[in-house]
Amino acid sequence: MAGIRRVNGKLSGISPAVSCCRLRQVQSLLCEGGIATPDGILCSLGIDSRYNVGCTELAKYLFYGLYGRNALILQHDLDEFPDEMLDDVILLIKADCVHLYCNPMNYSYLLPYVSHWRNLHLYCMTEAEYEDEEAAEEFKISSFVTMVQDCYRIGVPHSCQGHIQRFDMFMVEKWPLIQAFALEGIGRGSFFTMKYKLMDMSENLWQVYNRLDPVSLDILLTEDLVNFEKQWSSFFSSMDLESHLSILELSEAQAGEAFRTYYSHGLISSNITDKSKSQQPFVLFGKHSSSEDLEGYSFNFASESHQVRNTGAEGSAARHMILQCVSPKGPLACSRTYFFGTTHSPYLGEVLLEKENRRLVKLFSFFRLLSQIYSAAVQAVLSGIKCYSFTSSATKVRKTRAFIVTCILQNNMHSFSLRHVYYPRSKCEFSIQAVNMQGRIIPLTDKDSRYVVKTASMNVHDIPDLQWDGGDLGSVVFSESFLESSINIQQKDGTVSSDSCYTILTTTVPRYACWLVCVVVILPNFLYFFKMLIIGKIIFLSEGLLFIHSQYGSITLSKDHISTIKFYDPDSSAVASLLVEYDSSLLPNLPFPLHSADHCLVFALQPRSKSHRAFYSKVKPSQNTCCIYSCQSVLTPCRFTHSCILVHARFLQHFALSSIGQEPILYDHLGVLFPSAELRNPVVITIITGLPGSHKKRLCNFLVQLNKEHGRWVVYKPGPDNCEGFSASHLQQYLSSFLQSHGGKHRLLVLSPGYTDVLDVVQAVLFHPDPVVQARFTIGAVTACVDPLASCFILEFIFPFFAPRMSGIVSTVVFTGLTAEQKHPLMQHVQQLVRSANPTAAFILAERGAVTRNEDVNLIFLDSSFSEPQMLRAPLKASLSPSPFRGNVYNVWGKVRFSDSDKLMEVSYNTLSGSLSIVPDHSADPLTPGPGETNASCVLIFDGVGLTEDGLKDWLRLCAKQKKKPKKTKNSLSPQEIKSIHVSVFILIIIDSILSFNHYHW
Repeated sequence: MAGIRRVNGKLSGISPAVSCCRLRQVQSLLCEGGIATPDGILCSLGIDSRYNVGCTELAKYLFYGLYGRNALILQHDLDEFPDEMLDDVILLIKADCVHLYCNPMNYSYLLPYVSHWRNLHLYCMTEAEYEDEEAAEEFKISSFVTMVQDCYRIGVPHSCQGHIQRFDMFMVEKWPLIQAFALEGIGRGSFFTMKYKLMDMSENLWQVYNRLDPVSLDILLTEDLVNFEKQWSSFFSSMDLESHLSILELSEAQAGEAFRTYYSHGLISSNITDKSKSQQPFVLFGKHSSSEDLEGYSFNFASESHQVRNTGAEGSAARHMILQCVSPKGPLACSRTYFFGTTHSPYLGEVLLEKENRRLVKLFSFFRLLSQIYSAAVQAVLSGIKCYSFTSSATKVRKTRAFIVTCILQNNMHSFSLRHVYYPRSKCEFSIQAVNMQGRIIPLTDKDSRYVVKTASMNVHDIPDLQWDGGDLGSVVFSESFLESSINIQQKDGTVSSDSCYTILTTTVPRYACWLVCVVVILPNFLYFFKMLIIGKIIFLSEGLLFIHSQYGSITLSKDHISTIKFYDPDSSAVASLLVEYDSSLLPNLPFPLHSADHCLVFALQPRSKSHRAFYSKVKPSQNTCCIYSCQSVLTPCRFTHSCILVHARFLQHFALSSIGQEPILYDHLGVLFPSAELRNPVVITIITGLPGSHKKRLCNFLVQLNKEHGRWVVYKPGPDNCEGFSASHLQQYLSSFLQSHGGKHRLLVLSPGYTDVLDVVQAVLFHPDPVVQARFTIGAVTACVDPLASCFILEFIFPFFAPRMSGIVSTVVFTGLTAEQKHPLMQHVQQLVRSANPTAAFILAERGAVTRNEDVNLIFLDSSFSEPQMLRAPLKASLSPSPFRGNVYNVWGKVRFSDSDKLMEVSYNTLSGSLSIVPDHSADPLTPGPGETNASCVLIFDGVGLTEDGLKDWLRLCAKQKKKPKKTKNSLSPQEIKSIHVSVFILIIIDSILSFNHYHW
């Protein structure tokens, strides 16, 4: 919202859209009709209403920033401006108009809020007239009488949220403004309550106040959420002060003191009677976190007797804790499960063969059970939030997530040979609750629930103790507060589609944490016992790495698990970064908070530290264990980040529109109403094209490998099932799924298949059937790969579609063959053809797709070299005359399995250049299936002229080694073969005699 600005972190400025929207929300209460609906809502401030809190609350809502804690008037030097002047306001809101009385002093402050209101009736004296106090009072009373003259039922905001008062119309009659109504001459000469019926509109208005809009969301993020995060910071600070010995004496009351104080102090002076147990803070240890304990818990009576040392199985130390922090007068709440002790078993190597260490590994496996369940709960909540935001079906999400977590727990039981133990699905509870701005839970079926914060939670109760085969370990909980946004878009053909997004408000609260109780480290070939923990100590050993962390304990990285080591050291005064990429087999021996999809760990080495010197002395000299790479930047994790930075700008802009209402927005108006970051900075598509055999796939792979440190790239290349050529509908479906899965945060490389005309690819992107998706993509540059050896039959004849592929839409031509022989006649001939078809294209030399210059890479990745008018001027497909090279095969590509191996191999061969490539198939992109969707694992695609099935079979037979049959001799003939020869000779003699006789007779 352009009208909202910030000055020194405070709200500065008024948004006409928000001001008008808030007025319409209040006016909507007057459009329901019936005797229960008033004709207008009266709001009088200051002494005229005896400082009624309900009226003040309505004024804070309509004139946000002018009244209340965020008063903009504090920014000005108005010490001499009395509060009575600012409160001298009378407001009567009707369904189709608004009556407003003010004085000349506060008029200039009210004007920015009311100037855009429709049918505004303004009652205000001039400064000269206002100097006469008696005349000013008479004008106020007469203005009030005029406002209400057409009304019969008048609503009053009698109470404010959190301070419910019993409505009594005779208490309203005591308002000085209402009493003045009965004055003879000025007023109507009768009691106000005898002429008008008063109605309490407090609860109806509270529903309006609880509806989030850009202003209230801004306050929620900059004030409420900041205070909420401070409580978590305080909790972590107190926990970090505990040692691995003193933490055993920690009680539930001590651990939860920050949350309990925050919640109880916030409820002071509030008489909200709703004490929903799902919305109260708690901290519970170990098995004391069962479903029964949660049901009976009260934050006012936290336990001092339940300590870490005695809340585990069989009276042992607790392995985990569950905790929840709740905003006392707000919608924010989130719960976590943290752990005592390590959640992994360090890799022990050959020592695993020993019986005692096998028992130790099994013990660690039991420790990992809770962490695995918690990890599944985290993923269930995150995916549930995403699913709900796009479907708005909490029931469907609830069943799916609870089933997934139950299956994971049941599988863990099977792994411990406990198949007889059954864990009921009812113990897994997934829920989504809508919470208003006062912290009260409202039904999801409520029409206003879409405009409030929601809490998604996953609770796994009464987890069985698999180690002692009896009792339970307690519960695991996880929840996040999130906000969704959805707008309806009316397309050009009249259809209406929805566009949804969401943001997780409590995402800055760490989802994983653990505190060590005791540490024993066993490593292959050497044993250590650590009496003290050294934070962040890394040791380089001949068999791998040892890292000691204050929370995660000891982590061993064996060289058998390390795939690559990358090191970045900009200079001697900066922090060096060590990136270790590991195999998936290390995951069971790695703390689960450190698991990542890219299987990479980053270690920061302080300059001139022992770890930094140890790396250079022990690791870098060995070329077999380390390779030095350069990367653009390395991000280190941070416990808390400012929330406003994390809430994406697109969501704020999206929510600013959705909060107004659900009326469809014309697609043509999106550019003005919704200047989102994605629409201003759409996903850039780089198209790579070329004839088969032009090494276009090699160029694509080289570019992705080259830029993997600089950004995330996704490659679209139709799978092997795409034997029918390019499919525009398949690409368009892929673009739609790309936005859902990647959110527009990646760049896209499109590799055109076979002899596809690049113009077809461009048109498929530019004319996507979904205008919303179409607006999110733009074509950056089109690059064509050319191998002169694979471009011509002979010097005079080029392959089909070569000239159209070099048309004006191509910005860069990459020559992938004969780059060392630029004077070669074929090279010069092809360059001349390309230049004649596209005079403005840039030429790049890259042997077999390997680009060597940064300038060339920048040309390929240009974001604005392509333009639609240029595409429309590009030549269309040319009609090619029949070729005399019928039956020739020029390119073969496919995926096959050879007889001596079961591994799938990718084969590419060009008959003219003789280029043969046989590499293992590593394609695993689930978003790029071929449009045919066949199940064949092996396929061969042939490019040629006038090819037939029989002709290809003959060609394949010639490619295989032909076995020569041995010649028959007299001695090698069998009796049956000799008999057959005799019979054949006899028949030939008879036939010859008959033919001779007929010839003589003629």
